[in-house]
Amino acid sequence: MLRILTLVAAALVTASSAFAQQNATDYPNRPIRIVVCVPAGGGVDTVTRLVAEGLQKKLGQPVVVENRAGAGGNIGADYVYESAPDGYTLLAAQPAPLTVNPLLYKKIAFDPTKFEPIAVMSAIPNTLLVRSDFPAKTVKEFLSYAKANPGKINYASQGIGTTSHLTAALFEKVTGAKLVHVPYKGTSPALNDLIAGHVDMIFMELAKSIQLHNGKRARILAVTTKQRIPALPNIPTLIESGVNIESGTWNAIVAPPKTPAAVVAKLNKAVNEVLKEPAVVDHFKKLSLSPVGGTIASTKAFIAQETKTWGNVIREAHVPAH
Repeated sequence: MLRILTLVAAALVTASSAFAQQNATDYPNRPIRIVVCVPAGGGVDTVTRLVAEGLQKKLGQPVVVENRAGAGGNIGADYVYESAPDGYTLLAAQPAPLTVNPLLYKKIAFDPTKFEPIAVMSAIPNTLLVRSDFPAKTVKEFLSYAKANPGKINYASQGIGTTSHLTAALFEKVTGAKLVHVPYKGTSPALNDLIAGHVDMIFMELAKSIQLHNGKRARILAVTTKQRIPALPNIPTLIESGVNIESGTWNAIVAPPKTPAAVVAKLNKAVNEVLKEPAVVDHFKKLSLSPVGGTIASTKAFIAQETKTWGNVIREAHVPAH
């Protein structure tokens, strides 16, 4: 009986492997869906739609983008996590659901380390952005104002666990400023309230903040990169301003756990090719984004390092779980 069970188990493994290989050879033979875990109009959404358009041409099948926002990206991430591991349902996400959400949410139904990484699509520097009529014109003036008004400056974020949230938490820890967190469900509602004057500040990706800054609807006090940004030569870095913080965000695309390696490899190759197309590179440049790409191994290592980095911020800044 034991021998029969062993033979049956071996046959099932062989059949499963053959099925996965066959699927990889034929892949894709029907439409692919990319679930974006933020509302339409945000940075991840914009980048994903550009990449999806390129993938559709490369793979010869429709690539549909679907927004499933909420709970810091957990709703969309959980949906993809539970989807069939066949390469036809993918996740496009900001850092939070792929890195630190298990530290920030008391109940989470997926393990981000089990996703199959495909590629990092883009990297975006952050800025310290304040409402247009905020009294401080520099970081030094901002900190003086914050010291004189503890607990009276509120900051928006795109949601719990986003880099806008965690950068602000790190900023509080490093500077001693006492700020009030106002989380939103995505970029657009957060910026709308900043423009309307309902919130005072936000750490926002350059692609969005530079438009508001140039249009005088908000004001950038500093960038969070090591060096000044060519598009904003007169804006100092936080480090220049005496606050030793670097911060950026990124957007990655991953597949459900146990997606066949050959399928993941085909997607990685296609995404990398799309990111190198001159039209895509030019479009990213206009949005103040940098295409990233890379191997599956480098993508996995990058996400692991980001998990460690922001995990340390959460612990050191005592960011509470929700």
